[in-house]
Amino acid sequence: MIRNFHSVRLDPEKCKGCTNCIKRCPTEAIRVHDGKATIIEERCIDCGECIRACPNHAKFAVTDELDKLAAYKYNIALPAPSFFGQFKNQEHIEDILHAFLRLGFDDVFEVALAAEIVADIVHRHLLNDRVKKPLFSSACPAVLRLMQIKFPDLLHQCAPVLTPMEVAARLAKEEAVKKTGFSYEEIGTFFISPCPAKVTEVKHPIATKSSAVDGVIGANIIFKDIRKGIFRPDGISRSSKLQRATSLGMAWGFVTGESKNVNSGRALAVSGIHNVISLLDEVERGELQDVDFLELQACTGGCVGGPLNVTNLFVGRVRLRDLINRFGSKEPFFNKNKLIEFYDHGQFDATEPFQPRFLMPLDEDVSQALIKMERLDQITNDLPGLDCGACGSPSCRAFAEDVIRGIAIETDCVIKLKEKVKMLSDGILDLARVIPSASSDNPKQE
Repeated sequence: MIRNFHSVRLDPEKCKGCTNCIKRCPTEAIRVHDGKATIIEERCIDCGECIRACPNHAKFAVTDELDKLAAYKYNIALPAPSFFGQFKNQEHIEDILHAFLRLGFDDVFEVALAAEIVADIVHRHLLNDRVKKPLFSSACPAVLRLMQIKFPDLLHQCAPVLTPMEVAARLAKEEAVKKTGFSYEEIGTFFISPCPAKVTEVKHPIATKSSAVDGVIGANIIFKDIRKGIFRPDGISRSSKLQRATSLGMAWGFVTGESKNVNSGRALAVSGIHNVISLLDEVERGELQDVDFLELQACTGGCVGGPLNVTNLFVGRVRLRDLINRFGSKEPFFNKNKLIEFYDHGQFDATEPFQPRFLMPLDEDVSQALIKMERLDQITNDLPGLDCGACGSPSCRAFAEDVIRGIAIETDCVIKLKEKVKMLSDGILDLARVIPSASSDNPKQE
């Protein structure tokens, strides 16, 4: 496990210092100084908002490549439910799944199938009267990391269950061990991801000490190869049925799909990281106490809106719904008794508590930190409060903090600079008025 890994990266050569990204970042993790953006790693949640906002493509996501499959004797693809929404309506779900085998994978395990297990576990948690409500979904790692930074007091209300991606990897490996005789370590599982937050989740998991996922491949990297593989004739038969997830599990690909699968009478689904922040603000104020379950998705529209997808989110949602309606399995693969067994054994419960992420203090010394905090308030109050971003910081408060930390100066604010220039020019004019002119020192001689 890599503690300081971030999937979202910055290419300084492409950055033009346009400041588009600083206003979109939900955790104020980006600054622009000397014409270039920088990412504050401790604040970044890898949501990918900066990737969407950057017109110069200076932000990008690091994911694994297909050549990583060579490190394992048996490889299993774990396609996210949203991945199927990238394909046109004439494609069959079975054809898409079999294309992974043509690409070099040995097997496929749908994350949608694991999502059905997670939904049942969450449903059973909601039946417990001792559970603090509303209970938050813990499926989106970007939302969890957002809560670690901005809403740490609400973390105890997150569903204590592993993500569908993690559950899928564990089940897939267990099945493969029985089928092939290979050891757990010889089997590679690769998640096909719509977002960079999943990459970071594998390298630095929140709910478990180590992930069973061995690699994360961006949907944008593998899409063309799968598209070609759907129609490529070869010796692979489609007689074996790979699709086992029902329409409920596949619907996790777009917003409202999870809450409907959880089957809570009073559920609310919200997508878009800034909408999520507004909602969590309300919960923190003590509102929404009449809601049992909150489905929170960082990407607008849910996972179909992920920054690593290739299809427009609205088109992707329509396509996914159409595939579900036409080809979605109706009968669940796991029966009720098996789902109860998963819940009773706690096989997929989170093994690590959801912990806050504390940001760097203003000073290690408490007394100095208090002095700097007072100074920060003074600087903030003296700023115009426009939050224009022209200084390279996302807000006046963030700019004041940057001044305290020594990475900015007050005249980086164009308003303060204008005031300073005006004061200097007024001072020069006043000085000019009191200094005798040169002609008064040398009077004309008659």
